[in-house]
Amino acid sequence: MFKFIKSSTNKDNWYQNDGVEIAFWGRSNVGKSSLLNALTMNKKIARVSKTPGRTQLLNFFGDEQNRIFVDLPGYGYAKLSNANKEKMNQMIAEYLENRQELITLYLLIDARHGITKIDFEVINYLQSMELSFVLVYTKMDKLKQKEKSKLLKEIKTQHKEHNINEYFLVSSETNLNINELRNQIYQKLGENYE
Repeated sequence: MFKFIKSSTNKDNWYQNDGVEIAFWGRSNVGKSSLLNALTMNKKIARVSKTPGRTQLLNFFGDEQNRIFVDLPGYGYAKLSNANKEKMNQMIAEYLENRQELITLYLLIDARHGITKIDFEVINYLQSMELSFVLVYTKMDKLKQKEKSKLLKEIKTQHKEHNINEYFLVSSETNLNINELRNQIYQKLGENYE
């Protein structure tokens, strides 16, 4: 069973892990905490808040098999001071650019808005580092059928233009594709999840 391990602000106090880990990132209020709760089947592991910008540290979660998930602070939250934004950006960049244990980043996109300008900036940044990433479109349950069709057309075009190969359409609320996403994550971590 997954549990919270620790929060961290810099390289000196990152969780010391002898295995590999998966990280989750996205805009503020994209549903990272809800997704972590759904993936770990523990509704209380990550604090869910309607207020954007709550996660301001790197949060490490793990289980008895040493599978590690890292919840990164959301980007694009306007109400933080510039000094705090800069500090958070440096903390995230330090992690993404230096963490040897990080094997894949799951970049969460709010399905209601699709890939925004800031999401594309993040995608370009990840591609420039040649960091393995998978897009996860969250909150699919909030879309009407017409909006889903529009999103799928956008995905087809945008993914081709930006050389994005892997993505999931999920809902933490209805568990849409949560098992499939969990299976892929556990396979990346070196195990088959049953």
